[in-house]
Amino acid sequence: MECRAFEITVISATSLADYSRFCRIKVYARVSIGSGPDHGKRTPTDYHGAENPAWNYTMKYTLNESMVQHYNTRLVVKLFSRRRLACDRYIGEVHTSLKELFDYATSSGGSAILTLPVQKGSVESQGAVRFSIRFGESVSIDKLMLVETVAGWSQF
Repeated sequence: MECRAFEITVISATSLADYSRFCRIKVYARVSIGSGPDHGKRTPTDYHGAENPAWNYTMKYTLNESMVQHYNTRLVVKLFSRRRLACDRYIGEVHTSLKELFDYATSSGGSAILTLPVQKGSVESQGAVRFSIRFGESVSIDKLMLVETVAGWSQF
């Protein structure tokens, strides 16, 4: 089985729409790849940036090579405003194909810094998200060795 390390650093967002009437918005980002439940991760909440939050938060993933080679696997960064007494408010999202990111990053040495517009529904919303990506080398993992390793971990 071919695998590849993937690292994304959610740097910041700029010019987000402020939906709060009474206080500053407190924004966090939820990053997911594909549809697997174990592929979703979250940044800490930025309490000070309001419409221009900054996280500089790095998340690491291990991806199957097939996820990188097909256009149907999507990287989604959803932005939410944290609220105390109600459900968190959805601000918007950035989504792009993992294959497109991989092709762009490999043309520039395996890593890249991107700024993509925030969308809400089918229209462009206000703001943009800045993040960096890095793809590692492809590594072959023997399935039998992987099963033995996992079985060994469960003994402890």
